[in-house]
Amino acid sequence: MNIPSERFQQFVRDFTKLIDSTDGDESVILPEGRKILGALVHADDWLPERYAQPHPQYYQQYLLHADPRDRFSVVSFVWGPGQKTPIHNHTVWAIIGMLRGGEKAENFRLSAEGTPMLAAGTEELSPGIVESIAPSTGDIHRVSNLYEDRVSISIHVYGGNIGRISRHVFDAQTSTRKHFISGYSNESELATERAPVL
Repeated sequence: MNIPSERFQQFVRDFTKLIDSTDGDESVILPEGRKILGALVHADDWLPERYAQPHPQYYQQYLLHADPRDRFSVVSFVWGPGQKTPIHNHTVWAIIGMLRGGEKAENFRLSAEGTPMLAAGTEELSPGIVESIAPSTGDIHRVSNLYEDRVSISIHVYGGNIGRISRHVFDAQTSTRKHFISGYSNESELATERAPVL
């Protein structure tokens, strides 16, 4: 990925320094990471148009940066009007900053298998707002575009290379789970970058 914006490059440098200095301590990463991501999403002048393109049917998950040691990744989520995810988890911490539009997160807790999942509240994000989640505090949710008539974009930072991590989607009525690996919407671009030069 080539994000030429100095604002984004400074964000990557700052987040890398944070990860270097914390030895994986979420109690430091999450509050400090929210500040760093907050500075990035405070301005909407840096995201290249190719990573802001919606799809008519499916939300898009574009990889913007992957730490070389897979300690964190940065993704733009692009939501077409009314689009939403299934109920899912992450297995790693996540920090979410709203860049454009709005997003709704419906949180859930697992119940006994064969019984409905438990609702755990709803949050709405507007531009500039940053939130975080982690497996230790609950990371199961369904996320949707807050709007039926416009595109929304959020920037997510994850504690791993999220497009390569095996995680789960859940059935709300039965609490059953299925494994999935999300990949990225710009996989073809990533494959080209990984290809050897002959």
